[in-house]
Amino acid sequence: MAKMILFSHPTLNANSKALISGLLKNNILYKLYTCIAIFQGQLFFKLGENPKLKDLKRRRLDANWKDFTVSKSFFEFGRLIASKLRLDYLVKHEKGVFCIDNVYHKQDKWVADNLAKAKRKGVFGVYAYEDGALATFLKAKKTGLYCIYDLPIGYWKSARLLMQREFEINPNWAETLTGFNDSTEKLNKKDQELALADVIFVASTFTKKTLEEYSGKLPEIKVIPYGFPDVKSKKEYLQLVNRKLKILFVGGLSQRKGLSYLFEAVEGLQDKIDLTVVGHKAVPNCKALNQALEQHTWIPSLSHDQILACMREHDVFVFPSLFEGFGLVITEAMSQGVPVITTDRTAGPDLIDHGNDGWIVPAGSSVAIKEVLNEILEKPQLLKQLGLAAQTKAQNRPWSVYGQEMANEISLLKTF
Repeated sequence: MAKMILFSHPTLNANSKALISGLLKNNILYKLYTCIAIFQGQLFFKLGENPKLKDLKRRRLDANWKDFTVSKSFFEFGRLIASKLRLDYLVKHEKGVFCIDNVYHKQDKWVADNLAKAKRKGVFGVYAYEDGALATFLKAKKTGLYCIYDLPIGYWKSARLLMQREFEINPNWAETLTGFNDSTEKLNKKDQELALADVIFVASTFTKKTLEEYSGKLPEIKVIPYGFPDVKSKKEYLQLVNRKLKILFVGGLSQRKGLSYLFEAVEGLQDKIDLTVVGHKAVPNCKALNQALEQHTWIPSLSHDQILACMREHDVFVFPSLFEGFGLVITEAMSQGVPVITTDRTAGPDLIDHGNDGWIVPAGSSVAIKEVLNEILEKPQLLKQLGLAAQTKAQNRPWSVYGQEMANEISLLKTF
């Protein structure tokens, strides 16, 4: 009989859905535990047609998943409504009744309460994600279940060490570094989850490297990069004649994404380039950010389909992140035939063959970014050459490959 696992993820995203598909295909999934699971014909399915509740659309799941899915939606639905109505006190970090921390905590406890039953059904392990695994893993240890941990972002201690430099050398951008307000209790829980894991899955070599800052003993860490979106259209490569090089950035507008280095890299090139920046501001009134955005094209928000279309309209995608567990925008741009310039602190080194289907630059170096931009301006034929190679790579590694590789690794895990 195939090994079966119970899979827990409160909100579901592209990578978790691809993983679940791989588990189902290989008869490894016992049950999926999540917050909101919407299937055609249900009330939530109809509510998702309301423009104000369009976020529900991404919670729609394949009909084939229905018999394997268990959901408990109260707190996550409350979070969505409170966020939509801007009831900030209800979603306040770690404190609000419907904050994301509470959503994960409730899910974690709920899954833990169901592990004994799962064990009796023949389940050998439980798969859980950072911030939603502590109660689950504590109960799993008592129940005799294998603890499979997914760390989707870099380790928190490494983030603090690497970002501290930005507070010192880029103080004008420091206020955009908002991800450092986790309580000591929450950070300790992250470390406890790692201590309980029997195996850790990460999506990039960089994420694995960040775990070197963990002070305890860790189990095996397996690196399996995410897949690429489906390649649905070919990009039209326009000659760089009598027009400017069109550069695109998509992501949260904070210094963690290396924004100051991007803006520095394009200084002095305004007569040769057009830069478009897509994303929400991390904070509304950072003077350095606001002044930089005034000099370029800024689009606060686009839908996912609009982002892909926007990527196709640009020549090169720049993602200068200083700390990134993966960087899905990298794979999205490559799938659209757009070559990517990104740093060594993303999944870039796992995905890109430097100089052949994209470029890898050192994190925190505007000089390195500018060097690549100047190389492109001198040899514009590189855009089509590397863009086509990037898209070919995307075609060869769709999401289904990631799902199958994960299923293969899980099926090979040694039981107790």
